Amino acid sequence: MAVVKLQWTSSVIMAKILILEDDFDLAQSVAESFVSKHHIVEQSNTVASARDRLAVSDYDLLVLDWNLPDGEGIDVLRVYRQKGGLAPVLMLTAKAQIVDKEEGFGAGADDYLTKPFSLRELEMRIEALLRRPRDIVPQLLKFGNITLVADTFRAFKGAEEIRLLPKEFALLEFLMRHANQIFSTDQLLERVWKSESEATEDAVVTAVKRVRRKIDEPGSPSIIQNVRGVGYRVALEDSN
Repeated sequence: MAVVKLQWTSSVIMAKILILEDDFDLAQSVAESFVSKHHIVEQSNTVASARDRLAVSDYDLLVLDWNLPDGEGIDVLRVYRQKGGLAPVLMLTAKAQIVDKEEGFGAGADDYLTKPFSLRELEMRIEALLRRPRDIVPQLLKFGNITLVADTFRAFKGAEEIRLLPKEFALLEFLMRHANQIFSTDQLLERVWKSESEATEDAVVTAVKRVRRKIDEPGSPSIIQNVRGVGYRVALEDSN
């Protein structure tokens, strides 16, 4: 299957996504569409590798093929739900019988798409699963004099637009969405960096420094606070 560039027509928040699919071209095509919207994408082509990832990482969306070389994606789904996994799950499969769909939904799938399928339809279904009500997950984030427009990846300090690199934007967005909560460097690596990346705690420290240089006002405390020995948070100076 040729790799197809997908165009997204609606905005969704940044998400961490796992794709379990042994068709490399298909998986790569879907992954590229996610990455183009600044999502974090991880790929597995076996049940075993998917289970390993789910054991150590949290995801915002799972795309699971049914038939894999070493098992079935529906078994991955069942175990994931049994362990309390809540992320939406889209099943991909050549199984088109209603009894198969019943099994998929019964195991906890949120959507089901049979092969062969239109990549455009897959795009729309994934976008719908990632979409969140704006009153629950706002697209406009403001803290102090910093404003982020999440769906257009724009950042402002007061009225001045500032340029943040994708990882810098992702880090600041995550902290602002969880204002006043403290996250260790390991937790930030888990939520903002890929699990298989070679990024270390130094990458977090360096990214925080870069963001601070861009958003801080000279002589004023940064909204990104370092709680010594614990981690980082976005908070105002007088936060407890």
